[in-house]
Amino acid sequence: MHRNMIGTAALAAFAIGLVGEAVATEWNVSLWGKRRAFTEHVEKLAELVAEKTDGEFTLNLSYGGLSNSRENLDGISIGAFEMAQFCAGYHADKNPSITVLELPFLGVDSLEKEIAVSLAVYAHPAVQEDLGRWNATLLMPSPLPQYNIIGLGDAPRTLADFDGLSVRATGGIGTALAAIGAVPTSMPATDVRLSLDNGVIKAVAFAPHAHMSFGTVENADWWTTNLNPGTVNCPVVVNTDAMNALSDDERAVLIGSIDEALEYYVEHYNEATMSAWGPKLDEEDIERVTFDEASVAEFREAVAGPAAAEWIAANSARGLPAQELYDLVTETIGN
Repeated sequence: MHRNMIGTAALAAFAIGLVGEAVATEWNVSLWGKRRAFTEHVEKLAELVAEKTDGEFTLNLSYGGLSNSRENLDGISIGAFEMAQFCAGYHADKNPSITVLELPFLGVDSLEKEIAVSLAVYAHPAVQEDLGRWNATLLMPSPLPQYNIIGLGDAPRTLADFDGLSVRATGGIGTALAAIGAVPTSMPATDVRLSLDNGVIKAVAFAPHAHMSFGTVENADWWTTNLNPGTVNCPVVVNTDAMNALSDDERAVLIGSIDEALEYYVEHYNEATMSAWGPKLDEEDIERVTFDEASVAEFREAVAGPAAAEWIAANSARGLPAQELYDLVTETIGN
């Protein structure tokens, strides 16, 4: 009897050890490119989650090793990995609801405002249902400043000079540039530098960090300082089944770390990235092109209203509450 009790206790201890090992949770996270300002909130989130759980919940970040950027949502849908980042404009048909955040000239003037409007849209039931088709739960945005354009050759002096210019631009930025005669082309950020070098495109619409990270600033001739046609929306999502499989404590740690991760991101972008941008332009002898306010206002007036109306009509036809989503965006921006 005593021997059996010892055996039972030993077996129980062994089982507890096995259970202890099984409790540790590891998530794979699909990113692309390399670590940069655009991914600092994901890096910070991984750090916070590991720290708060004493390493019992870890996020394994992969830059291009799990999927390419345009297939991250597909990977999430089949559970190929638990978390991923993607940009709405890469496949607008797969996530039409959040493309409202990529409409041109919305008037977002800070990263903090971009976070607020993104989270408001992400919380809308129709948006959650839209992403739910891909078994995806929206976790947090990747707030980016207004895009501007870097290019080769003669610098544009007027908006008319964009006529015929081949430019890498996605979403609403592409729509805006097409309105002044440019020829927008969508391609992954990782392909942009080679396309620029090979003459496939002559200009690139990016946020400052991406111009530096993907090398477009290294061989360009000019950069627009104030077109500010819009930005892209690139959420971080998780596989819904993986989210539901977390323990209550793990889920609380993950969700509870988002605000701190975003605060770190904004601080890093505003300070480290933007403080390096001006000196980099000077170092590469890039001409800064600034358009007069009347031209920018004309550009905005010609593009913003028609683009919004077209988006509302097209997405209402899809069955989305498009006007409601657009109103949510404008009201949040106005607050």
